[in-house]
Amino acid sequence: MKELVEYIAKSLASFPDDVKVAEEEEDEGHTVVRLEVNPEDKGKIIGRQGRVAQAMRVLLRVAAVKDGTRVSLEIV
Repeated sequence: MKELVEYIAKSLASFPDDVKVAEEEEDEGHTVVRLEVNPEDKGKIIGRQGRVAQAMRVLLRVAAVKDGTRVSLEIV
């Protein structure tokens, strides 16, 4: 999961070196992925009306279903 988010974020960001992804286990079978980017790249990562962020969340959800877990994405 972490690698998927990192790949997408680095592809979109103007400062790919500033992209940091952390994965935290919350409950049983639920994972929170935290994405940190340069403040100048936040708009690109979130997208217009949150469309890019929503698409990333959908891709994560699909990958998580294959693993039998639940995942949520937080953009910091």
